[in-house]
Amino acid sequence: MSHPATDCPWPGEDPLYRRYHDEEWGVPRTSDRDLFEKLVLEGFQAGLSWITILRKREHFRNVFDGFDPERIARYTPAKLAALEADPGIVRNRLKIAATVDNARAFLSLAERGVNLSRLLWNHVLEQPPRPAIVAMSEVPASTPTSIAISKSLKKNGFRFVGPTTVYALMQSCGLVNDHLASCRRHGPCGELQAAVVSRMLDARSPASPE
Repeated sequence: MSHPATDCPWPGEDPLYRRYHDEEWGVPRTSDRDLFEKLVLEGFQAGLSWITILRKREHFRNVFDGFDPERIARYTPAKLAALEADPGIVRNRLKIAATVDNARAFLSLAERGVNLSRLLWNHVLEQPPRPAIVAMSEVPASTPTSIAISKSLKKNGFRFVGPTTVYALMQSCGLVNDHLASCRRHGPCGELQAAVVSRMLDARSPASPE
């Protein structure tokens, strides 16, 4: 399948990467489970290319029990050892251990009546629209918003959530629209993001626990 030359260039001609760009990247995510999965995978991606993680994603999902935080939080030393020996994922002991800590942090948030989606999206709801990206050279590695989210996540017990990792999550989960202005996906993703922001702002009320 050919793609317009004006589309985002980073997927190249890899079919899997192209499908990810065309169908997933930049589409707003508000599901806690989706955001938790992405947070974990972005942490594993640190120091690697995303295509490496994407090719292993289905196996990650299988061995991490569909990224169910309640199950991951109860992982035993034997389970962790099995993960460290599994060539189908990134065998980084610190990142595997951090996944368990992140699951526990996720559950701790829930116990306090806060969900991951709210924690992330609240940082972007009232941000002014940013001019569309025209060239890849304009895409930042991190922003003041990703720095603020990173600090909030760390304060709540999450690990491997530095500002660059958080910004990658923001891009992939549609908290920011970094498709090039000329890309076919820029307009649709921007419209979806605006709808999510509008819906969340409308849901706020003086009686809200926020």
